[in-house]
Amino acid sequence: MLDLLVQYTPFLIAAVLLNVSPGPDMAYIIGQTAVHGRKIGFFSSFGVVSGAFVHVFAAALGLSAILATSALAFSIVKWVGVAYLVWLGIGALRNSFAKSTASTTSNPTSDIDDIASARVTAHNVTAFQAWRQGAMIDVLNPKVAIFFMAFLPQFVHPEQGHGALQFLILGTTVNLIGLVVEGAIVLLVGAAALRIKGNGALGAWLQRSLGAMFIALGVRLAITEQ
Repeated sequence: MLDLLVQYTPFLIAAVLLNVSPGPDMAYIIGQTAVHGRKIGFFSSFGVVSGAFVHVFAAALGLSAILATSALAFSIVKWVGVAYLVWLGIGALRNSFAKSTASTTSNPTSDIDDIASARVTAHNVTAFQAWRQGAMIDVLNPKVAIFFMAFLPQFVHPEQGHGALQFLILGTTVNLIGLVVEGAIVLLVGAAALRIKGNGALGAWLQRSLGAMFIALGVRLAITEQ
């Protein structure tokens, strides 16, 4: 037991550090939580982890090697991911301006309209949509597949046999740690978001920031090389 703990302690430390470091997934979850609240934040996190599991299974089966070695496959997945992120960003921007315009037309000085606008914005994304977006964002990021291909094999011990099973266990551990870390962040950001829930104007600007973040993530993915 002690030998096992010593053997996998470096892996656990690395997994925790990787999950707490800022990245596109973290930015997406924080943005969704700030705009839509804790429930959507949690489902966004579930989606990201679901997408990561797709990459873990693909890597265990050797499918991710195609992305690592084929420039064409890498480019196809990358540009589909870019298009999806930009589409999400444009949609969020359009919704924020539409809500803002509707609120202003109704009564620019009405507190009731502001609160109603905030509630509409908060429920603009369903739990399933948040999960689907998170999963798609992760699945369509080829860098995630290559990350698992590069990171996990360092801790697989062929002499112990069942290499694919070891790979799956290690990948599952990384994702579960990520789920805990992301859940804690959702709770923290969600608590702060509750304080501004009744401010419709600020809610609209937060959604615009979320849209801009989606587009920025798309640009970041676009300039990523294999």
